[in-house]
Amino acid sequence: MARTAKADDPKAGLALLWGEQEQPTRGPKPSLTPQRIAAAAVQLADAQGLDAVSMSKVAAEFEVSAMALYRYVPGKTELVALMVESVLAELPDRSAAGDDWAQRLRGWAHGSLAVHRRHPWLLAATTMSRRLMGPNQLGWLDAAHAALAPTGLGAAQCHQVFVLVAGLVRSVAQQHVDYDEAGSQEWDRLTGELLTRHAERFPALSRAIAEGAFAPTGIDPLDFGLDRLLAGVRELIEAQG
Repeated sequence: MARTAKADDPKAGLALLWGEQEQPTRGPKPSLTPQRIAAAAVQLADAQGLDAVSMSKVAAEFEVSAMALYRYVPGKTELVALMVESVLAELPDRSAAGDDWAQRLRGWAHGSLAVHRRHPWLLAATTMSRRLMGPNQLGWLDAAHAALAPTGLGAAQCHQVFVLVAGLVRSVAQQHVDYDEAGSQEWDRLTGELLTRHAERFPALSRAIAEGAFAPTGIDPLDFGLDRLLAGVRELIEAQG
């Protein structure tokens, strides 16, 4: 079956994300939809990671050939964009915090981290090199800017605050992806032995470790970062009157 759109064509990809692609007027009724295909790909990525997702593996879930999927999705780039749209379908709830911009932004951050925790592959799927954005992804961006609207900061400043918060969320999400308890314990043991032998070369680090810098604290890293970040934003608001 011939493809209906050229793979990696941004215009075609955006039309697919926004439901603006041309619909066939002749031929048999489609048996699949881009949304069903994306949902199957999400399940595959949740179980095995984004690298495991391919048109052939997703096609196997529907017992069709990979070529059959190209009638609905031009290629993997567009499929990944559809997957992102699928998991971002539920926008953050902004009603509970009222006009408290800090609480609304904090809720946005925790909501975003929750999505990343449920779908660890989302980090790789939303890098700067993957630029196709649908209405759901833009809805999350809009929600963050709406949360900052009461601050009175300029649009460019609000966007920079958003970039900082989004970066913090991604950093914490990456920590969760990378963490391995057994590997961490082994790293701590080996590094501790090295620093014991070479403490004079790394005095500040050796002192920090001795004082428990890397010991579990029970502090939520997202809240810790948000507390520091939002305090700085409040200072900026006050400085601008």
